[in-house]
Amino acid sequence: MAELDPEDAKIVTLARSSRARTGAAEGAAVRDTDGRTYAAATVALPSLRLTALQAAVAAAVSSGAGGLEAAAVVTDAGEVDAASVAAVRDLAEAAPVLLADASGAVIDVLR
Repeated sequence: MAELDPEDAKIVTLARSSRARTGAAEGAAVRDTDGRTYAAATVALPSLRLTALQAAVAAAVSSGAGGLEAAAVVTDAGEVDAASVAAVRDLAEAAPVLLADASGAVIDVLR
């Protein structure tokens, strides 16, 4: 993959940090249209289940974000599930979703 824009590299780093800090299956981060970033990890409670990307989008929306510029997911799964991508698409039809492995290497970009 080509070298990442510094702002995209930042959200990959935030996603990776969220995953590592919590020991979750996934970490994610989004950047809103004002340049603010939101990071989250997988939520797996008996009464609430969110993918990391759904949780990051929820954090952005609850903070007043009206749109997203980009998103990143760090996972060993090798793919971003449809529900996670749908959460991003609710706010931005064309925002790239960066898929990275545990090392932070981007292995795919969903557009």
